Amino acid sequence: IAPNIYCCGAGTAADTEAVTGMIASALELHRLATKRKSRVVTALTMLKSHLFKYQGHVGAALVLGGVDINGPHLFSVHPHGSSDSLPFATMGSGSLAAMAVFEADFKEDMTEEEAKEIVARSIRAGIFNDLGSGSNVDLCVITADKVDYLRNYECPNERTYVRSKGYDFPPGTTVLNRRNFMTATAATLPVNQIVDIIDGAPEDVAAGDAMQTD
Repeated sequence: IAPNIYCCGAGTAADTEAVTGMIASALELHRLATKRKSRVVTALTMLKSHLFKYQGHVGAALVLGGVDINGPHLFSVHPHGSSDSLPFATMGSGSLAAMAVFEADFKEDMTEEEAKEIVARSIRAGIFNDLGSGSNVDLCVITADKVDYLRNYECPNERTYVRSKGYDFPPGTTVLNRRNFMTATAATLPVNQIVDIIDGAPEDVAAGDAMQTD
């Protein structure tokens, strides 16, 4: 969401895309106005304020990380607007399996390769212990000088069978029922319909209508 700030999300995909895109635009305008790099706490405040306003109805559970003038930062942002600042963070349906790996093997002052290995292992734990956690491992390494976005760093769940020819069904294989639908618009609705207003209980009105019909 900024050159020095990245965000990964769980929950409703449309909500995570919309929220992060909106904050990315706001941060770019802020950089243009202030002539300074975005700070991670600025992105965090914008995200928290927006999510809290909707009281959890925007289903975006986010992990926000970046490096700014104050150093590296890592936050987790919950859908209802609360946040945590921790040495490691997990979110989503596979977060418990991933958190188990972090809590067992995390240590201070790891090298970059050690950090990448433990993060990849935690994501693999989510993949193999949760049906909703995808099938590949992506890593993002953010430093003060550059960002390495490592797509498909590992693909531990490759498809075992891929049809080489593809699928080729002749026309008419699936029966297609054609129907015409008319959308109700102002032109199709009765505009000058006369409505009679009758006082009384609903059952009395229904009985009166029945007697008039007879």
